[in-house]
Amino acid sequence: MKNKVDKLLSGFLIGMLAVMLLAVLWQVFSRYILNSPSSVTEELSRYCLIWIGVLGAAYAAGQKMHLAITLFPDSLEKPNRDKLQVVINLLIIVFSITVFVIGGTRLVYITSILGQNSPALGIPLAWVYMVLPLSGLLVIYYKLIEILELRGGKHVS
Repeated sequence: MKNKVDKLLSGFLIGMLAVMLLAVLWQVFSRYILNSPSSVTEELSRYCLIWIGVLGAAYAAGQKMHLAITLFPDSLEKPNRDKLQVVINLLIIVFSITVFVIGGTRLVYITSILGQNSPALGIPLAWVYMVLPLSGLLVIYYKLIEILELRGGKHVS
């Protein structure tokens, strides 16, 4: 299951990067060649960057590629290192629940109720902010799998 989520998420991130690249290329072309900058592509690239950054962080957490200071854990023996990693993952899950899932859901709800739309694209800003709870759920999913791997000593796929 994890491999399917990884492939789906990485494919989505690659697609978003391609959309952002095309939007920026059109923005540069329309600004400097046509002398008529496109406001739609500027906004689209900004929202793609937000989604790539936030979902990319969730993907990096799932691949254990996130930034970490390993001086203390590396000095511990394996059983204690695994226990410390479980505690760290539990703290990450609590943070993801409170900030990303609960806070992000509240932000989506408030912008949805207020009916806020983006100026150029005209899309609801709630769609843009939806990346926060989605990313939080992905981080929680990845960290739960990591905890199961640490506790069971085997790879969960």
